[in-house]
Amino acid sequence: MNIYKYALKLEKDSEGYYKKLISKTDDVGLQTILKMLVDEEVKHFNIVEQMMKTDTYPELIETNLLKNARNIFEKIKGKKLEFSFDLTQADFYRKAQEIEEKSHQHYLEMSGKVEDKAQKNLLLKLAEEEKKHMFLLENLVEFVSRPDTWIEDAEFNHLDEY
Repeated sequence: MNIYKYALKLEKDSEGYYKKLISKTDDVGLQTILKMLVDEEVKHFNIVEQMMKTDTYPELIETNLLKNARNIFEKIKGKKLEFSFDLTQADFYRKAQEIEEKSHQHYLEMSGKVEDKAQKNLLLKLAEEEKKHMFLLENLVEFVSRPDTWIEDAEFNHLDEY
């Protein structure tokens, strides 16, 4: 399997996994964050597909994923909602982190195998995007593991600074 096809598979797998996670929570805020991650994976899939088919390297427009997620957590905090997550939900997000780590590593490896500077830069940007996803998922794990204290912790306040 060539490097592009493998990247496409990773993006599709991530998209499918996030869609599965959406069905496992009733919390609208968490569903919204997961839908944002689905959209990110679709965007990445389309970029890699375009690279593979046309040998052009589209510009990767940076999203406000972490800032938007922070806003959702702020809304949750403001409502003083009660949460009861079981640890299996945290495990689902940990598995998603592992999937993102694979994608991150793959894009780093791909960037080392290409000669074209624009292509290399795009692959490095994709790797950085996956790293942001890992950071967000790390925060989701912390949130579902300890929702009452997580929002008050410093890491929450740095979500939009990543």
